Order: sequence, then C-alpha cells, then structure tokens
Amino acid sequence: MNNRVITKLLVANRGEIARRIFRTCRDLGIATTAVHSDPDADAPHVREADAAVRLPGAAPADTYLRGDLIIEAALATGADAVHPGYGFLSENAEFARAVLAAGLTWIGPSPAAIAAMGSKTAAKRLMARAGVPVLDALAEPTETDLPLLVKAAAGGGGRGMRVVRRLADLPGELAAARAEAAKAFGSDEVFCERYLPTGRHVEVQLLADGHGTVWAVGDRDCSLQRRHQKVLEEAPAPGLDPAVRAALHEAAVTAAKAIGYTGAGTAEFLLGPDGRCWFLEMNTRLQVEHPVTEAVTGLDLVALQLAVAEGEKLDAAAPVTVGHAIEARLYAEDPAQDWRPATGTLHRLELPLPHEEFTGRGVRLDAGLGPDGGEITAHYDAMLAKVIAWAPTRAAAARRLADALTRARIHGPATNRELLVRALRHPEFLAGRVHTGFLTEHAAALTAPADPTERERAALAAALADATTRPAALPSGWRNLPSQPQLKRYRAADGTELEVRYRLTRDGLRAEGHPDTVLLEATPDRVVLRTGTLRHSYDVARYHDAVHGDRIHVDTPSGSTALTALERFADPAAQTDPGALLAPMPGTVVRTAAAVGDTVTAGQPLLWLEAMKMEHRVTAPADGVLAELRATPGQQVELGTLLAVVQPAS
Repeated sequence: MNNRVITKLLVANRGEIARRIFRTCRDLGIATTAVHSDPDADAPHVREADAAVRLPGAAPADTYLRGDLIIEAALATGADAVHPGYGFLSENAEFARAVLAAGLTWIGPSPAAIAAMGSKTAAKRLMARAGVPVLDALAEPTETDLPLLVKAAAGGGGRGMRVVRRLADLPGELAAARAEAAKAFGSDEVFCERYLPTGRHVEVQLLADGHGTVWAVGDRDCSLQRRHQKVLEEAPAPGLDPAVRAALHEAAVTAAKAIGYTGAGTAEFLLGPDGRCWFLEMNTRLQVEHPVTEAVTGLDLVALQLAVAEGEKLDAAAPVTVGHAIEARLYAEDPAQDWRPATGTLHRLELPLPHEEFTGRGVRLDAGLGPDGGEITAHYDAMLAKVIAWAPTRAAAARRLADALTRARIHGPATNRELLVRALRHPEFLAGRVHTGFLTEHAAALTAPADPTERERAALAAALADATTRPAALPSGWRNLPSQPQLKRYRAADGTELEVRYRLTRDGLRAEGHPDTVLLEATPDRVVLRTGTLRHSYDVARYHDAVHGDRIHVDTPSGSTALTALERFADPAAQTDPGALLAPMPGTVVRTAAAVGDTVTAGQPLLWLEAMKMEHRVTAPADGVLAELRATPGQQVELGTLLAVVQPAS
C-alpha cells in the first residue's frame, strides 16, 4: 500500500469541485496546482491555486480530457499526486494507470476497480454474481416490459438516456442513444431496462481503505431529477424502512468488497414503490452531492480520500449521521422552456449571511464562480453552484434552504432558482413522497408564472429607480399636461411585456394600476413603497451587455424579478417572423430530422443542438411547411442564429 506523503496536489478539473478540493488542501498544508482552458484563464480555481497550467483551447476534448497534458502539468509543477474530481477523466481507468505510471499518487480507486465498474452491463453481471440484486438488462423487450429506459453502458449524467413508451419508437431511440453515447463516452454500447416512473434513486456513500475496512457512510436520496440528472439531493434518504436501509448498506459494502475497492465511491440503487431495491451502478469517484453526507456526519470526505491514498487506516466504524441536509443544484437554465440552458454574464452570485463556503453546517455554498460572477459559456455544464442546508430535522433543513435561495442575489442568465424554492416548499416533498418523476408530475405548480401583482410592482420599482438617475432639475414624469405620464417598458423572464406609466407630482407618486401605492424612498439601487399600510422594499441592480441590452434585477426578501428594458415604442423592424426558429443558445447542431418542403406539426422536433453537455430539441412552433433549413450537422451556431423557418401551409 502506498505510504507516500502528499505535498503538492494537481486537480484535473475545474470550477466548484477544484475549489472544494483546494479548500481541504489549504487546511492540510498541501500545495496545489490547477489546470485551465482558455475560457477559464481567470476563473477562481485558477487564482486560488499555488500554480496553474494552461491547457490550450476551449472544448473539453482539447483541455480537461487531455490526460497527457494534465500529467505533464503535474510533473512540470512538482505535484506528486492527482485528484480527478468528478466528471471528465475521473472514471477513466487508462488515465488512472497513466498517472500511476508517471510515478504520481492517484486519488481514487485502483484502475482495475474503475474498469470493473466502467460498463454498467458488466458491472451488473459482476454484482449479480456477488449476490447483489440487479435490474436485468432486456435483450429483446416486449410490450409487457414497457415503459423502457435506454441507457449508455459506459457513462452517466443523463447522456444517452431515453424513456421509451412505445415499442415502435425503440429503434429510433436506440440509434439516437448510441450516437450520443459514442460522442460522450467513446462507446456506443447501450442497453434497455424497465423504467419505473415513480421509483426512487437512493445511493450509499462508500469509503474504503487499503487495510480491509469498508464504510457505508450513510445514504442519500437523489430522486428529484430532470433529464435524468439530479437537482435536489438529501441525506439521509427520507422514510426508508430500517430493514431496507440495512439491506442497501449491506449491498453497497458487498459491491465494494467484490472489486477490492479503495477510496470514496457511491453505490446507486433504484428503489421500487414496493420497497424492493436493485443495484444501478457504482460511481468510482467523489459525487457532486457529497456535501450533504459531510453535513450530517461532520466528515471531510476529500481529506479522507487523501488519507486513504497516503495509506492510512480508517476507524473500525463510520460515524453516525446527525440531523438532515439538503443540496440544491443551481443551474443556468429555464425550467419552463424544457430546461433550456442559458449562457451569458453572471453579474452577481451572493447568498445571504451567515453562510460558509465548501465546508460547515448551517448554510453552505459550493460555487465555481465568486460573488462577482463571470461568463457562463456553452462549453461546460450549466451548474452555477450548489447550495446546502443542514438542520436538526428535514423540515427545518428544507425551510432553511428555501429561504437562502429566495434571498440570494443571482443576477444574470435565467436559473432554476424559483423551481427549487417551490419544490422545497411543496407539500408532497415535505411529506417525503419523492420519486424520479416528481418534477414532471408537479411541473404545473413548479413552473407557473410569478404573481403578476408582485411582478408589476417590481417593474414600478425598477422605473422609479431609473428615474433617480435623471437630472434633478426636471424630475422624470413631471409634465405640463397631466395626461402624459412617464412610460417605461420591460420584458419579464417568461416573455411577458410590462408597461409602467407614472407621474411624480408635487403631491407624490401617481402610478397607473397602483392607486394606493405611496413612494417612500427612491435611489438608483433601492426603492421603498407603501401599499395601504404594508411597506415594500426593493433592491435594484442594473447591468448592460451586448446580447441582452439593459437588464434589471429587483430583489426582495420574498423573491426576485428579472427584467429587460425595452424601448418606449416597439420597433417594427425588430419584429421576427413568427415562424423563424432562432438558436436559443450557442451550440453545435447534432442532427436534423426534417427536410425543406416537409409538412410539420407544432412541437415536432426539427433538429437537435448540443450545449452544456446535453442535447436540446428545437421544435416546430406551429403546423406548417418547413420553408428553410439553414442548420447542418456539425455546424457551430451562436445565440440567435436563424436555424429554420416554418410557414403556414396554404
């Protein structure tokens, strides 16, 4: 067993996981090396490392997936160990072998253990031989097996996964899954298994040393997912029967021992409505959701990974869990638009105090960007941050996390913040009735438009804040003719246009649609109104960028509103053909599914874009004929690029 002392660690990753690992290294007195792509040249993980090495290029294939360059960077900077983080090369057995061959310490399980679990189909066969229950792969599915889930054998993260409800759709979905899997993982092997729409995704955190000790460090529920990717995770898994919990922990330990596992890993299971559980896969790395386990155990899992790599022994038993922790993944995406990812400038990412970063209980923030934000590009995952809350009870943890998200200052592209808050406050979630179809089942409530009264009042606050930036000699809205109020126009995040008409007279504010509203205070960044006897305070921030123009973010203790300032009068020349399909994000055209002249129906997929590690459908806006198709597979497109035009059938 390796007994080397680690003195300098290279993290072969980026963003929040690199910063998280660096945090532990600082506590332990270990020097650090970062690697970075060109878009990440000034990222926080680069600034926080003791040394940094450029990986020329932007795309992951040219940078964070170049194991040879990463090993060269470690040797050039005097690092004696490599931590892969998660994603990228973290479960690549060949990379682990190359790290060890270079004389470096690998922070993770052996290459043999990684390889054993690298294929889901091979892993299932191995686990079945070890006596762990598995959900059988279906070689020739029939009608009685429906619905089906198509999965990539060599990877995860939702890539290559398809739900099939009709056998007639299976050949096409298999072909699409193979193409996506080959591009994402280098293998086009896929398989089918039964899909349980209301199953639960429960996993067991494992930690094993080189001396035969294997810990089952509690469990987590990760059932709230979109596109088969986790959104909310919590520890411990709520409502598990003690016998089921014991069986899961025993199966996880059995799985680890079957392959001689060392280091941190996670055994993932599908829990059926009847309480039966099946092994899904083992992730041979640290998980994104590891902070919830740290919160309920008090452990530093990264420190333990390093200790195991140095040859240290674990205690005989894992610590018990205390309280409850929930993690929310904050994504730059619009849940109401089929989870469409968003790019652009994140101007502000700030949680209310008190909170800690990358450690601790209470409220914790793990983010790849600092409070002043940065650029969100299409090259990487859409996750901006993880917000974690711990409390003595599950209900208290959900309340604390929802409040922290509500009060956060998140100024930039669209996010899933409001959906997270609504999910955390949903009666079914609070009752512990969670499953993998939860977000779909409750989509209407979770993505409903914001309260129109609150949004209109926020727009009024934005207009009044803007008025304070004008010359004091002529207050905005003071007119000789009282019939000519000041007009401000905004577009809300869901596309709704809002008009604010007001006058500032010697008798005070006169705002159309707000007859009982009194202006108490107005500065460029703060407005205080009173409606009847109720006082409303608004913090207002304004930003300008070349893509979106003037963006205004209005924050209150009960929620936030994002607005785009519009010209006072609409420009007819700026109107877009209603049948024009514009690229909703920068990305790469993966494939097309129609040709010019085809008759199409509303909602029919016409093409797919790949951005932020996911494929996104672009669909026909209405019934008609595909008059133009300018997109071709492999084409790189920018936000707003004209992709196709659908005209009404005449």
